[in-house]
Amino acid sequence: MFLPTTPNELKKRGITQLDIILVTGDAYIDSPFMGVSLIGKVLESKGYQVGIIAQPNIEDGEDISRLGQPRLFWGITAGAVDSMVANYTASKKRRQRDDYTPGGINDCRPDRAVIAYTNLIRRYFKPTVPIVLGGIEASLRRIAHYDFWSNKIRRSILFDARADYLVYGMAHASILNLAGALNNEQDTRDIPGIGFISKEKKGLELPSFEAVQKDKRQYIESFKLFYANTDPITAKGICQQHNDRYLVLNSPEKYSTTAELDLIHALDFERDLHPYHKPRGSVRALETIRFSIPTHYGCYGECNFCAITVHQGRTVRYRSDASILAEAKSFTRDKDFKGYITDLGGPTANMYGYECKKKLKKGACQDKRCLFPTICPSLDPDHSPQVRLIQRLEQLPGIKKVFINSGIRYDLILNDKKHGNAYIAKLTRDNVSGQMKVAPEHTGKRVLDLMGKQGIDDLLAFKQTFDRLSKKSDKKQFLTYYLIAAHPGCDLKDMNRLKQFTSEKLGINPEQVQIFTPTPSTFSTLMYYTGMDPFTMEKIFVEKSLQGKEKQKQVVTAKSAGFHKKKTAPSRNQIKKKSRSFK
Repeated sequence: MFLPTTPNELKKRGITQLDIILVTGDAYIDSPFMGVSLIGKVLESKGYQVGIIAQPNIEDGEDISRLGQPRLFWGITAGAVDSMVANYTASKKRRQRDDYTPGGINDCRPDRAVIAYTNLIRRYFKPTVPIVLGGIEASLRRIAHYDFWSNKIRRSILFDARADYLVYGMAHASILNLAGALNNEQDTRDIPGIGFISKEKKGLELPSFEAVQKDKRQYIESFKLFYANTDPITAKGICQQHNDRYLVLNSPEKYSTTAELDLIHALDFERDLHPYHKPRGSVRALETIRFSIPTHYGCYGECNFCAITVHQGRTVRYRSDASILAEAKSFTRDKDFKGYITDLGGPTANMYGYECKKKLKKGACQDKRCLFPTICPSLDPDHSPQVRLIQRLEQLPGIKKVFINSGIRYDLILNDKKHGNAYIAKLTRDNVSGQMKVAPEHTGKRVLDLMGKQGIDDLLAFKQTFDRLSKKSDKKQFLTYYLIAAHPGCDLKDMNRLKQFTSEKLGINPEQVQIFTPTPSTFSTLMYYTGMDPFTMEKIFVEKSLQGKEKQKQVVTAKSAGFHKKKTAPSRNQIKKKSRSFK
Protein backbone atom coordinates (compact mmCIF):
# COMPACT_ATOMS: atom_id res chain seq x y z
CA MET A 1 0.00 0.00 0.00
CA PHE A 2 1.22 3.49 -0.84
CA LEU A 3 1.82 5.98 1.94
CA PRO A 4 -0.88 8.70 1.79
CA THR A 5 -0.14 11.79 -0.22
CA THR A 6 -3.62 13.35 -0.66
CA PRO A 7 -6.35 14.50 1.76
CA ASN A 8 -8.69 11.93 0.23
CA GLU A 9 -6.31 9.12 1.21
CA LEU A 10 -6.20 10.41 4.78
CA LYS A 11 -10.00 10.46 4.88
CA LYS A 12 -10.28 6.91 3.57
CA ARG A 13 -7.89 5.69 6.27
CA GLY A 14 -9.55 7.66 9.03
CA ILE A 15 -6.42 9.69 9.76
CA THR A 16 -7.09 13.11 11.26
CA GLN A 17 -3.43 14.07 11.75
CA LEU A 18 -0.26 12.41 10.50
CA ASP A 19 2.64 11.85 12.89
CA ILE A 20 5.28 12.52 10.25
CA ILE A 21 5.23 14.10 6.80
CA LEU A 22 8.13 13.43 4.43
CA VAL A 23 8.84 15.95 1.67
CA THR A 24 10.91 14.91 -1.35
CA GLY A 25 12.26 16.38 -4.58
CA ASP A 26 11.43 13.19 -6.50
CA ALA A 27 8.07 11.91 -7.65
CA TYR A 28 6.75 9.39 -5.14
CA ILE A 29 7.86 5.94 -6.29
CA ASP A 30 7.12 3.34 -3.63
CA SER A 31 10.29 1.27 -3.91
CA PRO A 32 13.11 0.14 -1.59
CA PHE A 33 15.50 1.91 -3.99
CA MET A 34 13.96 5.26 -3.04
CA GLY A 35 15.26 6.43 0.32
CA VAL A 36 12.18 8.48 1.23
CA SER A 37 9.88 5.52 0.57
CA LEU A 38 12.07 3.14 2.53
CA ILE A 39 12.31 5.47 5.52
CA GLY A 40 8.55 6.09 5.35
CA LYS A 41 7.79 2.37 5.40
CA VAL A 42 10.25 1.77 8.26
CA LEU A 43 8.51 4.46 10.34
CA GLU A 44 5.08 3.13 9.40
CA SER A 45 6.09 -0.41 10.42
CA LYS A 46 6.66 0.89 13.96
CA GLY A 47 3.16 2.32 14.20
CA TYR A 48 3.66 5.90 13.04
CA GLN A 49 1.19 7.53 10.65
CA VAL A 50 3.37 8.73 7.77
CA GLY A 51 2.55 10.75 4.66
CA ILE A 52 4.56 11.94 1.67
CA ILE A 53 4.45 15.21 -0.27
CA ALA A 54 6.45 14.82 -3.46
CA GLN A 55 7.81 17.73 -5.51
CA PRO A 56 5.68 20.46 -3.89
CA ASN A 57 5.28 23.73 -5.75
CA ILE A 58 7.38 26.28 -3.83
CA GLU A 59 5.52 29.29 -5.28
CA ASP A 60 2.47 28.83 -3.05
CA GLY A 61 1.27 26.82 -0.06
CA GLU A 62 -1.25 24.55 -1.76
CA ASP A 63 0.95 21.44 -1.99
CA ILE A 64 2.85 21.77 1.27
CA SER A 65 -0.38 22.41 3.20
CA ARG A 66 -2.57 19.67 1.77
CA LEU A 67 -1.87 17.11 4.51
CA GLY A 68 -1.87 19.60 7.38
CA GLN A 69 0.90 19.81 9.96
CA PRO A 70 2.37 16.57 11.36
CA ARG A 71 2.29 15.82 15.06
CA LEU A 72 6.00 14.95 15.47
CA PHE A 73 8.16 16.29 12.64
CA TRP A 74 8.68 17.10 8.98
CA GLY A 75 11.30 15.05 7.12
CA ILE A 76 12.98 16.83 4.20
CA THR A 77 15.03 15.27 1.38
CA ALA A 78 16.09 16.63 -2.01
CA GLY A 79 15.55 13.15 -3.43
CA ALA A 80 17.76 10.36 -4.73
CA VAL A 81 20.21 12.90 -6.23
CA ASP A 82 21.66 16.18 -4.97
CA SER A 83 19.36 18.81 -6.45
CA MET A 84 22.20 20.83 -7.97
CA VAL A 85 23.56 17.73 -9.70
CA ALA A 86 20.04 16.87 -10.86
CA ASN A 87 19.48 20.38 -12.24
CA TYR A 88 22.87 21.22 -13.80
CA THR A 89 25.59 19.56 -15.84
CA ALA A 90 29.28 19.70 -14.92
CA SER A 91 29.44 22.68 -17.30
CA LYS A 92 26.74 24.39 -15.21
CA LYS A 93 24.17 24.17 -17.99
CA ARG A 94 20.57 23.62 -16.93
CA ARG A 95 19.45 20.04 -17.51
CA GLN A 96 16.29 19.70 -19.55
CA ARG A 97 15.46 16.18 -18.38
CA ASP A 98 14.86 14.70 -14.94
CA ASP A 99 14.56 10.92 -14.62
CA TYR A 100 12.69 11.27 -11.31
CA THR A 101 9.98 13.65 -12.55
CA PRO A 102 6.75 12.57 -14.31
CA GLY A 103 7.00 13.28 -18.01
CA GLY A 104 10.77 13.71 -17.70
CA ILE A 105 10.74 17.52 -17.92
CA ASN A 106 13.02 19.13 -15.34
CA ASP A 107 10.53 21.66 -13.95
CA CYS A 108 9.63 20.33 -10.51
CA ARG A 109 12.82 20.22 -8.41
CA PRO A 110 14.08 23.55 -7.02
CA ASP A 111 17.77 24.34 -6.68
CA ARG A 112 19.05 23.53 -3.17
CA ALA A 113 15.81 21.66 -2.61
CA VAL A 114 16.47 20.90 1.06
CA ILE A 115 16.73 24.62 1.84
CA ALA A 116 13.81 25.53 -0.45
CA TYR A 117 11.44 23.01 1.17
CA THR A 118 12.43 23.99 4.69
CA ASN A 119 11.77 27.65 3.89
CA LEU A 120 8.44 26.67 2.35
CA ILE A 121 7.32 24.92 5.51
CA ARG A 122 8.36 27.81 7.74
CA ARG A 123 6.49 30.22 5.46
CA TYR A 124 3.16 28.43 5.80
CA PHE A 125 3.40 26.86 9.27
CA LYS A 126 4.11 29.29 12.12
CA PRO A 127 5.04 27.88 14.53
CA THR A 128 5.95 24.43 13.26
CA VAL A 129 7.03 21.10 14.70
CA PRO A 130 10.73 20.18 14.25
CA ILE A 131 12.15 19.95 10.72
CA VAL A 132 14.51 17.03 10.10
CA LEU A 133 16.86 16.94 7.09
CA GLY A 134 17.94 13.68 5.47
CA GLY A 135 18.93 12.06 2.18
CA ILE A 136 22.08 12.43 0.16
CA GLU A 137 21.98 16.24 -0.26
CA ALA A 138 21.78 16.83 3.49
CA SER A 139 24.10 13.96 4.38
CA LEU A 140 26.97 15.14 2.16
CA ARG A 141 26.57 18.79 3.15
CA ARG A 142 26.48 18.20 6.87
CA ILE A 143 29.72 20.06 7.64
CA ALA A 144 31.14 23.29 6.19
CA HIS A 145 31.84 22.32 2.58
CA TYR A 146 32.99 23.57 -0.80
CA ASP A 147 30.04 24.21 -3.11
CA PHE A 148 30.95 24.06 -6.80
CA TRP A 149 27.83 25.86 -7.94
CA SER A 150 28.53 29.02 -5.97
CA ASN A 151 32.31 28.44 -5.93
CA LYS A 152 32.63 29.09 -2.22
CA ILE A 153 32.70 27.42 1.17
CA ARG A 154 29.17 27.12 2.50
CA ARG A 155 28.02 26.51 6.04
CA SER A 156 26.61 23.20 7.19
CA ILE A 157 23.23 22.79 5.53
CA LEU A 158 21.66 22.72 8.99
CA PHE A 159 22.51 26.41 9.35
CA ASP A 160 21.55 27.42 5.82
CA ALA A 161 18.22 25.57 6.03
CA ARG A 162 17.55 26.67 9.61
CA ALA A 163 16.38 23.14 10.41
CA ASP A 164 16.24 21.44 13.80
CA TYR A 165 17.91 18.09 13.11
CA LEU A 166 19.84 16.27 10.42
CA VAL A 167 19.95 12.48 10.05
CA TYR A 168 22.93 11.37 8.00
CA GLY A 169 23.88 8.15 6.29
CA MET A 170 21.27 5.45 5.69
CA ALA A 171 19.40 6.51 8.87
CA HIS A 172 17.48 3.24 9.31
CA ALA A 173 17.91 3.30 13.08
CA SER A 174 18.55 6.98 13.81
CA ILE A 175 15.23 8.12 12.33
CA LEU A 176 13.35 5.63 14.52
CA ASN A 177 15.30 6.68 17.60
CA LEU A 178 14.63 10.34 16.87
CA ALA A 179 10.92 9.72 16.27
CA GLY A 180 10.71 7.77 19.52
CA ALA A 181 12.45 10.50 21.51
CA LEU A 182 10.19 13.21 20.09
CA ASN A 183 7.09 11.09 20.63
CA ASN A 184 8.00 10.46 24.26
CA GLU A 185 9.37 13.98 24.83
CA GLN A 186 12.83 12.62 25.65
CA ASP A 187 16.28 14.12 25.22
CA THR A 188 17.51 13.82 21.62
CA ARG A 189 21.07 15.05 22.05
CA ASP A 190 22.81 11.66 22.30
CA ILE A 191 21.10 9.78 19.46
CA PRO A 192 23.70 8.26 17.09
CA GLY A 193 23.56 9.37 13.48
CA ILE A 194 21.99 12.79 14.01
CA GLY A 195 23.20 16.37 13.91
CA PHE A 196 21.90 19.54 15.51
CA ILE A 197 22.91 23.10 16.36
CA SER A 198 24.12 23.88 19.87
CA LYS A 199 25.54 26.75 21.85
CA GLU A 200 28.06 24.35 23.39
CA LYS A 201 30.77 22.26 21.77
CA LYS A 202 30.55 18.48 21.98
CA GLY A 203 32.99 15.87 20.69
CA LEU A 204 36.09 16.23 18.53
CA GLU A 205 36.31 19.80 17.22
CA LEU A 206 36.96 20.45 13.54
CA PRO A 207 38.45 23.74 12.33
CA SER A 208 35.64 26.28 12.33
CA PHE A 209 33.59 27.40 9.35
CA GLU A 210 35.35 30.76 9.46
CA ALA A 211 38.76 29.05 9.53
CA VAL A 212 38.13 26.75 6.56
CA GLN A 213 36.59 29.64 4.66
CA LYS A 214 39.82 31.62 4.96
CA ASP A 215 42.50 28.89 4.84
CA LYS A 216 42.55 25.99 2.38
CA ARG A 217 44.93 24.00 4.55
CA GLN A 218 42.47 24.30 7.41
CA TYR A 219 39.78 23.01 5.06
CA ILE A 220 41.91 19.97 4.23
CA GLU A 221 42.46 19.35 7.94
CA SER A 222 38.75 19.68 8.62
CA PHE A 223 37.75 17.21 5.92
CA LYS A 224 40.37 14.65 6.95
CA LEU A 225 39.12 14.70 10.54
CA PHE A 226 35.53 14.44 9.34
CA TYR A 227 36.32 11.53 7.00
CA ALA A 228 38.26 9.68 9.69
CA ASN A 229 35.18 9.76 11.92
CA THR A 230 32.57 8.20 9.66
CA ASP A 231 32.94 4.55 10.70
CA PRO A 232 30.46 3.45 13.42
CA ILE A 233 32.99 1.29 15.25
CA THR A 234 35.83 3.81 15.51
CA ALA A 235 34.25 7.24 15.02
CA LYS A 236 33.94 9.94 17.63
CA GLY A 237 31.24 12.57 17.62
CA ILE A 238 32.42 15.82 16.07
CA CYS A 239 31.53 19.50 16.21
CA GLN A 240 32.34 22.58 14.17
CA GLN A 241 31.93 26.17 15.20
CA HIS A 242 29.85 28.46 13.00
CA ASN A 243 30.09 31.99 14.36
CA ASP A 244 28.80 31.79 17.98
CA ARG A 245 27.16 28.36 17.67
CA TYR A 246 28.28 24.81 17.00
CA LEU A 247 27.27 22.15 14.54
CA VAL A 248 27.18 18.91 16.54
CA LEU A 249 27.28 15.55 14.76
CA ASN A 250 26.91 12.56 17.04
CA SER A 251 28.86 9.40 16.19
CA PRO A 252 27.34 7.36 13.34
CA GLU A 253 24.56 4.86 13.90
CA LYS A 254 25.62 1.20 13.84
CA TYR A 255 25.33 -0.51 10.49
CA SER A 256 22.16 -2.51 9.98
CA THR A 257 22.62 -6.25 10.40
CA THR A 258 21.55 -8.81 7.81
CA ALA A 259 18.47 -9.61 9.91
CA GLU A 260 17.55 -5.93 10.13
CA LEU A 261 17.97 -5.42 6.38
CA ASP A 262 15.80 -8.48 5.74
CA LEU A 263 13.01 -7.01 7.87
CA ILE A 264 13.21 -3.69 6.02
CA HIS A 265 13.03 -5.35 2.60
CA ALA A 266 10.14 -7.55 3.69
CA LEU A 267 7.96 -4.44 4.01
CA ASP A 268 5.16 -4.00 1.51
CA PHE A 269 6.35 -1.86 -1.42
CA GLU A 270 4.10 -1.14 -4.40
CA ARG A 271 7.08 -0.81 -6.78
CA ASP A 272 5.15 1.74 -8.76
CA LEU A 273 4.55 5.44 -9.22
CA HIS A 274 1.83 6.85 -6.99
CA PRO A 275 -1.40 7.44 -8.99
CA TYR A 276 -1.26 11.14 -7.99
CA HIS A 277 1.60 11.63 -10.49
CA LYS A 278 0.46 9.45 -13.38
CA PRO A 279 -1.59 12.08 -15.27
CA ARG A 280 1.68 13.96 -15.91
CA GLY A 281 3.38 10.93 -17.46
CA SER A 282 5.79 8.13 -16.61
CA VAL A 283 8.99 8.37 -14.58
CA ARG A 284 12.05 6.99 -16.31
CA ALA A 285 13.80 5.91 -13.11
CA LEU A 286 11.00 3.45 -12.42
CA GLU A 287 11.92 1.48 -15.56
CA THR A 288 15.34 0.77 -14.07
CA ILE A 289 14.42 -0.05 -10.48
CA ARG A 290 10.97 -1.63 -10.65
CA PHE A 291 12.18 -5.20 -11.08
CA SER A 292 15.69 -4.78 -9.73
CA ILE A 293 16.83 -6.16 -6.38
CA PRO A 294 19.24 -4.38 -4.01
CA THR A 295 21.42 -7.04 -2.39
CA HIS A 296 23.75 -4.92 -0.26
CA TYR A 297 24.75 -1.44 0.91
CA GLY A 298 28.11 0.26 1.30
CA CYS A 299 31.33 0.11 -0.71
CA TYR A 300 34.92 -0.42 0.33
CA GLY A 301 36.27 0.94 -2.98
CA GLU A 302 36.80 4.44 -1.51
CA CYS A 303 37.32 6.10 -4.90
CA ASN A 304 38.28 9.69 -4.18
CA PHE A 305 35.57 11.16 -6.44
CA CYS A 306 32.74 9.08 -4.98
CA ALA A 307 30.56 10.02 -1.99
CA ILE A 308 29.18 6.53 -1.29
CA THR A 309 31.81 6.04 1.41
CA VAL A 310 30.60 9.05 3.39
CA HIS A 311 26.89 8.32 2.85
CA GLN A 312 26.53 4.52 2.86
CA GLY A 313 29.81 3.62 4.55
CA ARG A 314 33.01 1.67 3.95
CA THR A 315 31.65 -1.62 5.29
CA VAL A 316 29.45 -3.74 3.03
CA ARG A 317 26.26 -5.09 4.62
CA TYR A 318 24.16 -7.56 2.73
CA ARG A 319 20.79 -9.25 2.83
CA SER A 320 20.27 -12.99 3.20
CA ASP A 321 19.58 -15.28 0.25
CA ALA A 322 16.16 -16.02 1.71
CA SER A 323 15.22 -12.33 1.76
CA ILE A 324 16.34 -11.81 -1.83
CA LEU A 325 14.59 -14.96 -3.05
CA ALA A 326 11.37 -13.86 -1.35
CA GLU A 327 11.57 -10.51 -3.14
CA ALA A 328 12.09 -12.24 -6.49
CA LYS A 329 9.09 -14.48 -5.83
CA SER A 330 6.97 -11.39 -5.18
CA PHE A 331 7.88 -10.16 -8.68
CA THR A 332 6.29 -13.23 -10.24
CA ARG A 333 2.94 -12.24 -8.74
CA ASP A 334 3.04 -8.85 -10.49
CA LYS A 335 1.02 -8.78 -13.70
CA ASP A 336 3.60 -6.53 -15.37
CA PHE A 337 6.60 -8.74 -14.61
CA LYS A 338 7.91 -10.49 -17.73
CA GLY A 339 10.38 -12.79 -16.00
CA TYR A 340 13.47 -10.58 -16.16
CA ILE A 341 15.23 -9.29 -13.04
CA THR A 342 16.82 -6.18 -14.54
CA ASP A 343 19.58 -5.86 -11.96
CA LEU A 344 20.89 -7.71 -8.94
CA GLY A 345 23.43 -5.64 -7.07
CA GLY A 346 24.36 -2.55 -5.12
CA PRO A 347 26.87 0.31 -5.41
CA THR A 348 29.23 -2.35 -6.82
CA ALA A 349 27.59 -5.63 -7.83
CA ASN A 350 30.37 -8.04 -6.89
CA MET A 351 30.81 -6.98 -3.27
CA TYR A 352 27.96 -9.22 -2.14
CA GLY A 353 28.48 -11.85 0.53
CA TYR A 354 31.93 -11.12 1.94
CA GLU A 355 33.80 -8.52 3.97
CA CYS A 356 37.08 -8.10 5.81
CA LYS A 357 36.71 -9.91 9.14
CA LYS A 358 39.11 -7.47 10.82
CA LYS A 359 37.03 -4.53 9.67
CA LEU A 360 33.83 -6.10 10.98
CA LYS A 361 35.38 -6.36 14.45
CA LYS A 362 37.61 -3.29 14.65
CA GLY A 363 36.22 -0.91 12.03
CA ALA A 364 37.75 0.50 8.84
CA CYS A 365 41.52 0.99 8.90
CA GLN A 366 42.70 4.57 9.27
CA ASP A 367 46.09 4.02 7.63
CA LYS A 368 45.17 2.01 4.52
CA ARG A 369 42.37 1.20 2.11
CA CYS A 370 40.82 -2.11 1.10
CA LEU A 371 41.46 -1.86 -2.66
CA PHE A 372 44.01 0.88 -3.23
CA PRO A 373 46.80 0.88 -4.26
CA THR A 374 46.39 -2.92 -4.19
CA ILE A 375 43.82 -5.24 -2.65
CA CYS A 376 44.50 -5.79 1.04
CA PRO A 377 45.26 -9.47 1.86
CA SER A 378 42.75 -9.30 4.74
CA LEU A 379 39.82 -8.77 2.37
CA ASP A 380 39.91 -12.18 0.61
CA PRO A 381 37.30 -11.65 -2.16
CA ASP A 382 34.87 -14.54 -2.62
CA HIS A 383 32.36 -14.49 -5.47
CA SER A 384 30.83 -17.87 -4.73
CA PRO A 385 27.97 -16.44 -2.57
CA GLN A 386 26.73 -14.31 -5.48
CA VAL A 387 27.07 -17.17 -7.97
CA ARG A 388 24.97 -19.42 -5.72
CA LEU A 389 22.42 -16.64 -5.24
CA ILE A 390 22.08 -16.07 -9.00
CA GLN A 391 21.66 -19.81 -9.59
CA ARG A 392 18.95 -20.08 -6.95
CA LEU A 393 17.11 -17.13 -8.44
CA GLU A 394 17.28 -18.65 -11.91
CA GLN A 395 15.67 -21.83 -10.61
CA LEU A 396 12.58 -20.00 -9.35
CA PRO A 397 9.39 -20.58 -11.39
CA GLY A 398 8.61 -17.45 -13.39
CA ILE A 399 12.19 -16.15 -13.52
CA LYS A 400 13.62 -16.23 -17.05
CA LYS A 401 16.78 -14.17 -16.66
CA VAL A 402 18.79 -12.43 -13.93
CA PHE A 403 20.92 -9.56 -15.18
CA ILE A 404 23.86 -7.90 -13.45
CA ASN A 405 23.70 -4.26 -14.57
CA SER A 406 25.35 -2.60 -11.57
CA GLY A 407 29.00 -1.79 -12.13
CA ILE A 408 31.61 -4.36 -11.11
CA ARG A 409 35.17 -4.18 -9.78
CA TYR A 410 37.24 -6.34 -12.10
CA ASP A 411 40.24 -6.21 -9.76
CA LEU A 412 38.20 -8.11 -7.18
CA ILE A 413 37.36 -10.79 -9.75
CA LEU A 414 40.99 -11.20 -10.77
CA ASN A 415 42.07 -11.34 -7.12
CA ASP A 416 39.59 -14.13 -6.31
CA LYS A 417 41.76 -17.09 -7.27
CA LYS A 418 39.20 -19.69 -6.18
CA HIS A 419 35.95 -18.40 -7.63
CA GLY A 420 36.73 -15.37 -9.81
CA ASN A 421 36.95 -17.30 -13.09
CA ALA A 422 33.73 -19.19 -12.37
CA TYR A 423 31.99 -15.91 -11.56
CA ILE A 424 32.89 -14.09 -14.75
CA ALA A 425 32.22 -17.24 -16.79
CA LYS A 426 28.73 -17.41 -15.28
CA LEU A 427 28.03 -13.75 -15.97
CA THR A 428 29.26 -13.78 -19.56
CA ARG A 429 27.28 -16.94 -20.28
CA ASP A 430 23.97 -16.03 -18.63
CA ASN A 431 23.76 -12.64 -16.93
CA VAL A 432 24.99 -9.90 -19.25
CA SER A 433 22.30 -8.01 -21.16
CA GLY A 434 24.50 -7.10 -24.13
CA GLN A 435 26.96 -4.98 -22.21
CA MET A 436 28.76 -5.00 -18.88
CA LYS A 437 29.62 -1.80 -17.04
CA VAL A 438 33.16 -1.23 -15.82
CA ALA A 439 34.65 2.03 -14.59
CA PRO A 440 38.39 2.37 -15.19
CA GLU A 441 37.80 6.20 -15.13
CA HIS A 442 41.25 6.85 -16.61
CA THR A 443 44.42 5.06 -17.68
CA GLY A 444 47.29 7.32 -16.59
CA LYS A 445 48.93 6.21 -13.34
CA ARG A 446 49.32 9.72 -11.93
CA VAL A 447 45.65 10.52 -12.48
CA LEU A 448 44.52 7.09 -11.30
CA ASP A 449 46.51 7.55 -8.09
CA LEU A 450 44.71 10.85 -7.45
CA MET A 451 41.41 9.09 -8.11
CA GLY A 452 42.27 6.23 -5.78
CA LYS A 453 41.79 3.73 -8.62
CA GLN A 454 43.67 0.59 -9.65
CA GLY A 455 46.04 0.49 -12.64
CA ILE A 456 45.40 -0.52 -16.24
CA ASP A 457 46.95 -3.99 -16.09
CA ASP A 458 43.84 -5.37 -14.39
CA LEU A 459 41.61 -3.69 -16.98
CA LEU A 460 43.45 -5.29 -19.89
CA ALA A 461 43.53 -8.70 -18.22
CA PHE A 462 39.82 -8.52 -17.50
CA LYS A 463 38.97 -7.40 -21.04
CA GLN A 464 40.89 -10.34 -22.45
CA THR A 465 39.02 -12.75 -20.19
CA PHE A 466 35.64 -11.19 -20.89
CA ASP A 467 36.16 -11.25 -24.67
CA ARG A 468 37.37 -14.85 -24.59
CA LEU A 469 34.46 -16.09 -22.48
CA SER A 470 31.89 -14.14 -24.51
CA LYS A 471 33.25 -15.72 -27.69
CA LYS A 472 33.17 -19.15 -26.05
CA SER A 473 29.50 -18.57 -25.17
CA ASP A 474 28.84 -17.37 -28.74
CA LYS A 475 27.58 -14.04 -27.41
CA LYS A 476 28.19 -10.62 -28.97
CA GLN A 477 28.74 -8.78 -25.71
CA PHE A 478 30.72 -5.67 -24.93
CA LEU A 479 32.26 -3.83 -22.05
CA THR A 480 31.02 -0.28 -21.43
CA TYR A 481 33.81 1.89 -20.04
CA TYR A 482 33.02 4.85 -17.82
CA LEU A 483 35.69 7.56 -18.02
CA ILE A 484 36.21 10.94 -16.34
CA ALA A 485 37.62 14.09 -17.93
CA ALA A 486 39.11 17.04 -16.04
CA HIS A 487 39.61 15.26 -12.74
CA PRO A 488 42.02 17.20 -10.51
CA GLY A 489 45.57 16.47 -11.65
CA CYS A 490 44.47 15.65 -15.21
CA ASP A 491 45.61 17.84 -18.11
CA LEU A 492 45.20 17.74 -21.87
CA LYS A 493 48.25 15.52 -22.32
CA ASP A 494 46.70 12.94 -20.00
CA MET A 495 43.51 12.96 -22.06
CA ASN A 496 45.45 12.54 -25.30
CA ARG A 497 47.17 9.50 -23.82
CA LEU A 498 43.78 8.20 -22.67
CA LYS A 499 42.45 8.62 -26.21
CA GLN A 500 45.38 6.69 -27.62
CA PHE A 501 44.89 3.92 -25.09
CA THR A 502 41.16 3.50 -25.78
CA SER A 503 41.78 3.41 -29.53
CA GLU A 504 44.74 1.06 -29.52
CA LYS A 505 44.11 -1.19 -26.51
CA LEU A 506 40.33 -1.19 -26.16
CA GLY A 507 39.39 -0.68 -29.80
CA ILE A 508 36.67 1.85 -29.03
CA ASN A 509 35.71 5.45 -29.47
CA PRO A 510 34.45 6.26 -25.93
CA GLU A 511 30.93 7.56 -25.42
CA GLN A 512 30.58 7.26 -21.64
CA VAL A 513 32.84 10.18 -20.71
CA GLN A 514 31.74 12.63 -18.06
CA ILE A 515 33.37 15.81 -16.91
CA PHE A 516 34.31 15.65 -13.24
CA THR A 517 31.68 17.30 -11.06
CA PRO A 518 32.91 18.49 -7.65
CA THR A 519 30.25 17.28 -5.21
CA PRO A 520 30.47 17.79 -1.44
CA SER A 521 32.24 15.30 0.84
CA THR A 522 34.78 13.75 -1.54
CA PHE A 523 38.57 13.93 -1.57
CA SER A 524 38.51 14.82 -5.28
CA THR A 525 36.38 17.89 -4.55
CA LEU A 526 38.89 18.78 -1.85
CA MET A 527 41.61 18.61 -4.52
CA TYR A 528 39.54 20.68 -6.94
CA TYR A 529 39.02 23.53 -4.47
CA THR A 530 42.46 23.59 -2.86
CA GLY A 531 44.65 22.68 -5.85
CA MET A 532 46.53 20.27 -3.59
CA ASP A 533 46.86 16.55 -3.14
CA PRO A 534 45.47 16.25 0.41
CA PHE A 535 47.59 13.16 1.12
CA THR A 536 50.97 14.67 0.18
CA MET A 537 50.02 18.39 0.36
CA GLU A 538 51.74 18.90 -2.99
CA LYS A 539 50.27 21.30 -5.54
CA ILE A 540 48.48 19.76 -8.53
CA PHE A 541 47.07 21.10 -11.76
CA VAL A 542 43.29 21.62 -11.74
CA GLU A 543 41.36 22.52 -14.88
CA LYS A 544 38.69 24.99 -13.81
CA SER A 545 37.69 26.73 -17.02
CA LEU A 546 34.55 25.37 -18.69
CA GLN A 547 36.26 25.58 -22.06
CA GLY A 548 39.23 23.57 -20.81
CA LYS A 549 37.00 20.90 -19.30
CA GLU A 550 34.98 20.52 -22.50
CA LYS A 551 38.18 20.29 -24.52
CA GLN A 552 39.45 17.46 -22.31
CA LYS A 553 36.23 15.54 -22.92
CA GLN A 554 36.23 16.22 -26.66
CA VAL A 555 39.77 14.90 -27.01
CA VAL A 556 38.51 11.45 -25.99
CA THR A 557 35.06 11.42 -27.59
CA ALA A 558 36.11 12.84 -30.99
CA LYS A 559 36.29 10.33 -33.81
CA SER A 560 39.91 9.61 -34.72
CA ALA A 561 41.04 9.79 -38.30
CA GLY A 562 40.75 6.32 -39.76
CA PHE A 563 39.03 5.06 -36.66
CA HIS A 564 36.16 3.67 -38.72
CA LYS A 565 38.56 1.06 -40.03
CA LYS A 566 38.95 -0.41 -36.59
CA LYS A 567 36.56 -2.89 -35.04
CA THR A 568 34.46 -0.79 -32.72
CA ALA A 569 32.01 -1.44 -29.96
CA PRO A 570 28.36 -0.85 -30.90
CA SER A 571 26.42 2.27 -30.05
CA ARG A 572 24.01 2.33 -27.11
CA ASN A 573 21.04 1.97 -29.49
CA GLN A 574 22.63 -1.05 -31.14
CA ILE A 575 23.25 -2.59 -27.73
CA LYS A 576 19.63 -2.03 -26.75
CA LYS A 577 18.49 -3.83 -29.91
CA LYS A 578 20.83 -6.71 -29.21
CA SER A 579 19.62 -6.81 -25.62
CA ARG A 580 16.00 -7.08 -26.74
CA SER A 581 16.75 -9.89 -29.20
CA PHE A 582 18.81 -11.66 -26.52
CA LYS A 583 15.79 -11.60 -24.23
